[in-house]
Amino acid sequence: MKLLTLNFLTCAVKACKSSSESFPLHPKDAELAQDEVELNPQLLTNILHRIDWNALRTTATELGFPELPGQAPTEEELQADEKKMKDLHNLLIETQLMEGKLVCGHCGHEYAVREGIANFLLPSHLV
Repeated sequence: MKLLTLNFLTCAVKACKSSSESFPLHPKDAELAQDEVELNPQLLTNILHRIDWNALRTTATELGFPELPGQAPTEEELQADEKKMKDLHNLLIETQLMEGKLVCGHCGHEYAVREGIANFLLPSHLV
């Protein structure tokens, strides 16, 4: 599961729907893998405004990446700074969560991740 995907996931437990603590899910015991993918500047600039930057900062910090700036770069800043674009590409597109868990900050429910696939099926008492 690419790190970009984590920026769009929230806890599926019914009691967490109204809680802001259910997003982002927090990686635990994470094993990461890097896949080389050709840099696509247009893709990055197109998804930049869809990313929850604070959630991305939280996830990156929890996974041990260098701290991201307080605000998302603008499209112009990203296009003008090739290193910033490559770093963001590496984090969002090339980095994958292969094994571990995703934990809800509200209820503490853990979603297992195996071979890069998260299991979001819930036991019946949590639906």
